[in-house]
Amino acid sequence: MERGVAVIDLFAGAGGLSVAAAAAGGDVRLHVEVDRVACETLRLNADSHRGTVLEADVQGLHGRELREEARAAEVALVVVGGPPCQPFSKAAFWSEDGDDAAYRRARMQGEPKVPKPRAHGHRNDDRRFLIDDFLRIVTQAKAEGFVMENVASLLAPRSRPMLDALIRRARRAGYRTTLCRANATQFGVAQKRERIFLLGVLGAAAPSPPTPTHSDQDDGLAPVVTAGAVLAPYAGDEWFEEGEEISGRWADHLRTVPPGWNYKAHTAWAGHPNPTFVAETRFWNFLLKLSPDLPSWTIPANPGPWVGPFHWDNRRLRTPELAAIQGFPAGYAFAGTRRERVRQIGNAAPPPLAVPMIATVLDAVVSRELAKEELAWTA
Repeated sequence: MERGVAVIDLFAGAGGLSVAAAAAGGDVRLHVEVDRVACETLRLNADSHRGTVLEADVQGLHGRELREEARAAEVALVVVGGPPCQPFSKAAFWSEDGDDAAYRRARMQGEPKVPKPRAHGHRNDDRRFLIDDFLRIVTQAKAEGFVMENVASLLAPRSRPMLDALIRRARRAGYRTTLCRANATQFGVAQKRERIFLLGVLGAAAPSPPTPTHSDQDDGLAPVVTAGAVLAPYAGDEWFEEGEEISGRWADHLRTVPPGWNYKAHTAWAGHPNPTFVAETRFWNFLLKLSPDLPSWTIPANPGPWVGPFHWDNRRLRTPELAAIQGFPAGYAFAGTRRERVRQIGNAAPPPLAVPMIATVLDAVVSRELAKEELAWTA
């Protein structure tokens, strides 16, 4: 049920947060995205997205103008968005020099005494400042609430100071905030994808963090959703995609990796009689294969040729399968080449994970507006 709250989706990408905001009862009126192909995806799904698609760079926009573009002058507004996460991702830790990278490598190699990482600078990547642009738009628009999604590694020592500074600025601007860390499996997504959500409401009580609905424990919650359950509809040959076949140097190795395993199946550690690899010397997702009985691992936006997860049928995942693992609605269309479709899906926020995060902010905003109306009426 719509709550009568307008929503602007910044850094909209393929529309994961837009889908979630609409499912949570928000009236999504504006999608802002700089990537041409992603904008085409938003337009392809007009049944899901009734709002205007604005192809523009957030850095050159003003929040007041966006509120006018969204026709939200007379209604409450919530801004949602997932600023680009690449500067804060685990991949950045592994590809850069620095304490975090050294710490992770040493721990993976079994060194027991490794100094914990200190906070320090990043390599040059201006995208890390886009979280500031997100809050700038929110405050300029005088939005009644906001939801910012990003990678959990934003909590790491090298990135946490930026997040803490952002929270302080939000509070100085009058927002009560709640920081949530969640795994997508806890909310019915067939993917072990950790994300953080910063929830904010203007001048009201801080939003309540949503309660998980799914668990892999015997605790009364619904069981986690498995990859086998969401991929079953796409198993037929009619879903075949060019580029899903596996060939090349490690094709035979992948075929003999058991479901749920990675390259370690070919190590002495795993008991292989003729090991090819040594455990802990490759990225964990090298030759990584899904198990139909478990949730998927995180879907990457830019996988290498031997980076999983691969299907247990020894092929690359089809884009409708990737979308299903992310929790997009069945039939959701993605524009572009296979590489562009994979990138959009991998960069998206899983809609079922974002729905309860956005819903709790919408509820708080509605309660705030009702309280204001009641106060005005009694006065």
